[in-house]
Amino acid sequence: MAAADEKVATRLFVEEDLAAGAVLGLDRPRAHFLRTVLRLATGARIALFNGRDGEWLAALEGLGKGWASLAVLDRRRPQVAEPDLWLVFAPIKRGRIDFLVEKATELGCAELHPVMTRFTQMERVNTERLAANAREAAEQCERLSVPQVAAPLELGKLIDTWPAERHLLVCAERRGAPPIAAALSAAAAEPGAPWAVLVGPEGGFADHELTALERLPRAQVANLGPRILRADTAGLAALAVLQALAGDWR
Repeated sequence: MAAADEKVATRLFVEEDLAAGAVLGLDRPRAHFLRTVLRLATGARIALFNGRDGEWLAALEGLGKGWASLAVLDRRRPQVAEPDLWLVFAPIKRGRIDFLVEKATELGCAELHPVMTRFTQMERVNTERLAANAREAAEQCERLSVPQVAAPLELGKLIDTWPAERHLLVCAERRGAPPIAAALSAAAAEPGAPWAVLVGPEGGFADHELTALERLPRAQVANLGPRILRADTAGLAALAVLQALAGDWR
């Protein structure tokens, strides 16, 4: 049976280089997951990826209390380019921010950037937890990389350091902003260009924040329809439209 077709028990992200013949050790939490949660036995097949070397088939070579070793066998899929897509978001309460990160990972985001705005109510962001959520979502959705979770920035600092070449779709309720499909017309005309989606907190953006954002050379403010969307819903809806018009859904 070809490696790409062989059934696997689970997928795991690893930091180590992947090549035929390599042997990898797993940390205690993942060894516990294989032994206690999945109840795997030696010989079980597991898919591995690291964001660089594609996806590889591995065999569970040894398993004990708090440890596991994997023997790398054959490559199942080569590494491929993924969308250069960011999600920039104002932190929201825990359940919803976890959901947002999980689904943004499934939608193909390469980087996740928490940003503190005038009306952001959350004062702290647990980036380690968000990174773990992103890793688990990447393992589940069969993508070949895990998005990076950046440290939180104040919105003003983000604007000051924004890459000039990156388009920015600002999701706002400002009256008169074009519908998202119209705002993304440039995306269809410039395939492969780097994009980012920005969503604010539940209270929206302050007027001075929107004014500063609109001054960015490649920023476009857009509305997301006639209904008021929660912050997490808005971000995911915008990502889906962007992927459909200019990303890897086409």
